Amino acid sequence: MAVAVANRQRRVAVRPARLVRAARAALASVGRAGGDVEVLVLGDDAIRRLNAAWRGVRRRTDVLAFPLEVPDGPSPLVGQIVISADTARRQARRLRVPLPLELDLLVTHGVLHLVGYDDRDPVEAELMHARERQILASGRRRVPPRLWTGLLA
Repeated sequence: MAVAVANRQRRVAVRPARLVRAARAALASVGRAGGDVEVLVLGDDAIRRLNAAWRGVRRRTDVLAFPLEVPDGPSPLVGQIVISADTARRQARRLRVPLPLELDLLVTHGVLHLVGYDDRDPVEAELMHARERQILASGRRRVPPRLWTGLLA
């Protein structure tokens, strides 16, 4: 599996190796251990522009996911995850969790979107967040429940 990380912002310290590990763990947990994913880390302004262009939503967001699988048969290509480091830092501070843990969650959330999970419906969102909890906990990380505070509000 190939996980590539491109950090295109400078305000927030990001450890690419940790993002790679989080993506690999999430891919393996959903049966796509051989999948290829790119993680792009941007600032708020850039992700706001992407959100407007691709979703028609003119505000920043924490993570976007772009599935890129080829419909005619199996492909190692899974997709691209775009994360706002600025938003991740704000969320981590608000929830009083370490920024690396918040970034692990966002990468995991993005991978789940790439393979078909959807969090627009409250029932599906709860299933998605339960899967995130399972994936993050399997990495032997201490994951405080407050990491999901406000996600289902």
